[in-house]
Amino acid sequence: MIDWISSPSGPLRGEVRVPGDKSISHRAIMLAAIAEGTSRITGFLEGEDTRATARAFAQMGVRIDAPAPSERIVHGVGLHGLRAPDAPIDCGNAGTGMRLLAGLLAGQEFDSTLTGDASLSKRPMRRVIEPLTRMGAKIESSEGLPPLRIAGKRTLRGIDYALPVASAQVKSAILLAGLYADGATRVSEPHPTRDYTESMLRAFGWPIEFGSGWAKLSGGHRLRATDIRVPADFSSAAFFIVAATLAPGSELLLRDVGMNPRRTGLLRALRAMGADIRESNPRTQAGEAIADLIVRHAPLRGIDVPIEIVPDMIDEFPILFVAAAAAQGTTRIRGAAELRVKESDRIAVMARGLRALGVRIEETPDGAIIEGGKFTGGEADSAGDHRCAMSLAVAGAIADAPVRISDCANVATSFPGFVELAQSCGVVVLAG
Repeated sequence: MIDWISSPSGPLRGEVRVPGDKSISHRAIMLAAIAEGTSRITGFLEGEDTRATARAFAQMGVRIDAPAPSERIVHGVGLHGLRAPDAPIDCGNAGTGMRLLAGLLAGQEFDSTLTGDASLSKRPMRRVIEPLTRMGAKIESSEGLPPLRIAGKRTLRGIDYALPVASAQVKSAILLAGLYADGATRVSEPHPTRDYTESMLRAFGWPIEFGSGWAKLSGGHRLRATDIRVPADFSSAAFFIVAATLAPGSELLLRDVGMNPRRTGLLRALRAMGADIRESNPRTQAGEAIADLIVRHAPLRGIDVPIEIVPDMIDEFPILFVAAAAAQGTTRIRGAAELRVKESDRIAVMARGLRALGVRIEETPDGAIIEGGKFTGGEADSAGDHRCAMSLAVAGAIADAPVRISDCANVATSFPGFVELAQSCGVVVLAG
């Protein structure tokens, strides 16, 4: 088990580029693998989750070269060129990888099995299984949990599916199955979610229509190889955005950050709380909005987080909890029940961790009520959740005394090199 010690730090200074976007890295590997021709991916996230996805396609006969760190050359085999794996496909800790693969594998000619680590094996898959089954897939599981046993040689048909809960992963799984389905597949959502899959399908040449809260495509087309430059991951940048906001005297430049509006709800929340975050050099790459962010220290005030932006910041709530705990006044979070079925129950883990550091916080079924104040030193358990571990490290940087954070090994799944990058801009955090 790896523990961290995060100590009171000074201002954050300089400039950093956090690793590539995890969601885009997953999708780039998947679509490049089933495209015709050779695709080059730069900015690829060298994390355990995304490497697991690359290994999955290597198991299915796709040649993937790694000529340099954060670079992949994928020799696509076409829509129907995957081969049966000779063993179960291990998705590791990657919920995104498993859910999207379930959709893609539902349309193959061979049987396959998706497994994962102990944490992933507890995460619900029924909301993916149900719509894929309606499309004609056959997926066996135990009470909707991994492993997933997916039958091949199934005839899929397009469906018109309204998601009961907004989820980019479930939407993407249905759209990937729709590539192999007869007829049109349409997905609608109660709230718009990130549209990475839709934008990337278009970049690879698949005819697709989409707008705010809906997407539609038909089977029977092909994907053509293309080059993808993966922007810096907004979810990874979020820890530095909040740390620089909270540490007096900070001024930090974050380079090449992905600014997909369905991903950046945290910016809207922080700005409503009084944060000083400026966007510079906005541009578009492969259909994705990118900008540099300049973050300066600013005092925050508590707010009621607007429920309509919750789907656009679901991965950033652990670090928002830290920002709220350092703000003046009360912050109320609701509509975020999905946090309870992530890599951990993130509401419970962050509530326990912050209480251990002297914060007054009340859990609710779908959120929390957080009273702003100061952080004491102490010990906090991340419960093996990478986002909770990094959020608690930010809390330690502005605490009155050092904070020991336990069970941090899983940070490698999404943000390899976090400790070193944090140290480079002034955060005093050490792996114990």
